[in-house]
Amino acid sequence: MRIKEHPILTFEKGREVQFTFDGKTLIGCEGEPIAAALHAAGIRVLGHSHDKKRPRGFYCAIGNCSSCLMRVDGKPNVRVCTEKLCQGMVVETQEGKGDLR
Repeated sequence: MRIKEHPILTFEKGREVQFTFDGKTLIGCEGEPIAAALHAAGIRVLGHSHDKKRPRGFYCAIGNCSSCLMRVDGKPNVRVCTEKLCQGMVVETQEGKGDLR
């Protein structure tokens, strides 16, 4: 599910790393946005809207919207469309507006 070839852009693939998403171990490429790794693993729902609980997915991909806010390594409200994936990251679906621990 990754774009591997493009007529204009080039993609440098980082080494494969393991991370967890909601307790499940997944594989992604180091340095790619967390949302891209989730998308490549078949995960399309990143959260739900606050009021109507509608599913939200990978939308703007530049950090402007709030559709991709998740908890990463215990930190709430991380925009996973711009946060780079690292070995061993713990990514969790964030319920509601996130707990500011």
